[in-house]
This record gives sequence, structure tokens and C-alpha cells, in this order.
Amino acid sequence: QVQLVESGGGLVQAGGSLRLSCAASGRTFSSYAMGWFRQAPGKEREFVAAIRWSWSENSTSYADSVKGRFTISRVNYKNTVFLQMNSLKPEDTARYYCAADPSGRARSYNYWGQGTQVTVSS
Repeated sequence: QVQLVESGGGLVQAGGSLRLSCAASGRTFSSYAMGWFRQAPGKEREFVAAIRWSWSENSTSYADSVKGRFTISRVNYKNTVFLQMNSLKPEDTARYYCAADPSGRARSYNYWGQGTQVTVSS
């Protein structure tokens, strides 16, 4: 069983930055693919970013809407994944969720956190 706990959300003005953290339990965290998703009121949950693990380097992917503004990273010995969000826009307002895919492929996220709210004011 994997437990995920997000933190770091809050209220920020447009153009500002936030860093979200996701602390995970589990002995094999380093092999998991980790993802960030978000859901705004009245909208479906959408993919934001993912990071996979490999022997040589971490592989990352991003939604087009956040490319160049958001950065996903991980610190395996701390069982933590981060989402650095810069140049925030009001349309980034949503509840952000951390998710884990134990297969490492970033395709089937079996575990989810409770989310952290991000609100960007204009």
C-alpha cells in the first residue's frame, strides 16, 4: 500500500510561484512513476506532469499548458516528488493531486493523494 500526502498549495498572485511537495510511503518509491494532476471546479481531472525513473536519468513529461513554467522533480532518498510552478496564471487554479504508478511506466496510477488547493488571483 502506498500513501501519498501533498503539501505546498495556497493563494498566490498571477505571475507568482509555488512549490508543491508529495511525500510517499513505500520501500520501492524510487522505481515508481509519479505524476501530478489537477482538477478545477466543474472540470475533469487533467494531467499536469510525470516523472519516471531510469538507471541513467529521470524522464519527465508535461502538459502543453504548463511546459516551460512547471518543473517536476524527485528526491528518492526522501520519498518525495516536487512540482515547481512558476509564472502562475489564474487558469492554473485547481486542486492538485499527486499519483503513483508502481509499474514505473506513468500509465496506470493506482495510488492518489488527497490533493492540495492552488488558487491564483488575477
